[in-house]
Amino acid sequence: QVQLVESGGGLVQAGGSLRLSCTASRLTFSGYHMGWFRQAPGKEREFVAAINWMTKTSYADFVKGRFTISRDNAENTVYLQMNSLKPEDTAVYYCAADGGTWRSPSSDRVYDVWGQGTQVTVSS
Repeated sequence: QVQLVESGGGLVQAGGSLRLSCTASRLTFSGYHMGWFRQAPGKEREFVAAINWMTKTSYADFVKGRFTISRDNAENTVYLQMNSLKPEDTAVYYCAADGGTWRSPSSDRVYDVWGQGTQVTVSS
């Protein structure tokens, strides 16, 4: 069974940093586009960042300059480095895998596999 497992979430003060990881198993990782989404309480899930198999990236406007997505195909892992965190970044962060054609990386509908999520809490 294909599986994505996120880690690295936690509690951090505003202005701090966290690095999320998402490791895939039973998946030809190098052929998949990978994305990060988040969902805050009472809000809809929203796009954060994505990286395709050629390492082209896409970011939501609200994280540009603060977050960086990267991947290590040898480790079957995608990362999300989050700097200058704000209280409004508090959410459950999910990674997802898309085996398609990188048409709409910001749309959650194109992703085939999802992780269980990791909680990020930023205190003010």
